[in-house]
Amino acid sequence: MTYPASPPTVPAVVRRLAAGRAVRAIWTNELGGVTFRVGSGTEFIKVARPGTFDFADEARRLRWAIQYITVPKVLDFGVDGDWAWLRTAGLNGLSAVHPRWAATPEVAVRAIAAGLRAVHDTLPASTCPFDWSAAGRLAVLSPARRAELGAPPPVDRQVVCHGDACSPNTLIDEDGHCCGHVDFGALGVADRWADLAVATLSLRWNYPGRVWETEFFAAYGVAPDPLRLDYYQRLWQYDDADAS
Repeated sequence: MTYPASPPTVPAVVRRLAAGRAVRAIWTNELGGVTFRVGSGTEFIKVARPGTFDFADEARRLRWAIQYITVPKVLDFGVDGDWAWLRTAGLNGLSAVHPRWAATPEVAVRAIAAGLRAVHDTLPASTCPFDWSAAGRLAVLSPARRAELGAPPPVDRQVVCHGDACSPNTLIDEDGHCCGHVDFGALGVADRWADLAVATLSLRWNYPGRVWETEFFAAYGVAPDPLRLDYYQRLWQYDDADAS
């Protein structure tokens, strides 16, 4: 996901939902999805072509997670013609890749790690109705992909994973602390290393110039596990390859 290089066309459904308020694209992804900020940021609208994202599924996850952690409140979702959409209330804070935090990556990395640890410690895996296990993800890959990956490592600690723990999905407050998370389309129960692998992979893309894993794992509170990191990073990349 990236900041749009040039303003994309605003779909008619976004203008209708904005009801006369100003609209600005703030985020795009490789599958053609766009996130729009409405007005001063009190609401956000995500749009995608039908079939590329299941916003009803994400809405269910958000409505479950909001009972325990800070996530966007779902206002509505639907499909209008060529666009599926999800409208949520805004949250305080700036994305961890906002220029303010990109300029101080040491602060952002600590906030990302501490925020992810809070998600893992707070969301109740025993009652979570959603799955993101390696077994479930492997089941939808091609036989060739499954053979390349091999069997997953034994589960270290089963938690409710964010499902897309890339740096942009952490929000950071004025004091440099995590104050919320966004983008929960894949939230579900899995080994915590499924999230940790994605989070550390994302650090390389979003804060280039040096390796931040030492600071990340110190702030999260666990020693790196190279075997699990490698496996879940490869699984993540195969997820993306099969989805594109």
